[in-house]
Amino acid sequence: QVHLVESGGGLVQPGGSLRLSCAASGSFFSFIIMGWHRQAPGKERELVATISRDGDINYADSVKGRFTISRDNAKNTAYLQMNSLKPEDTAVYYCNTRDIYNRPSSSWGQGTQVTVSS
Repeated sequence: QVHLVESGGGLVQPGGSLRLSCAASGSFFSFIIMGWHRQAPGKERELVATISRDGDINYADSVKGRFTISRDNAKNTAYLQMNSLKPEDTAVYYCNTRDIYNRPSSSWGQGTQVTVSS
């Protein structure tokens, strides 16, 4: 299984930016896809963005044009650049990975808190 460590969250004003990092370790074939999910209080965990090892990217409609996912394969790290943040982006953000068969290959970690407020 893949071990993940998320970081980079914090408190930011509306319109501000944050960059989240997800450092992965484990078998090379266990994190073909890396992605970000988020969960707001009282809400279900939702997909934010995913990126494959080859660079194929998908975004949730709610973050298109504002968030950018990337990964550095040499560092086994995925990033989420979040711009033009809105209060509704407030949530705990979690990293996850999937194997070549699109199966989850990591357990949920502690996540990193993002709070967008004046």
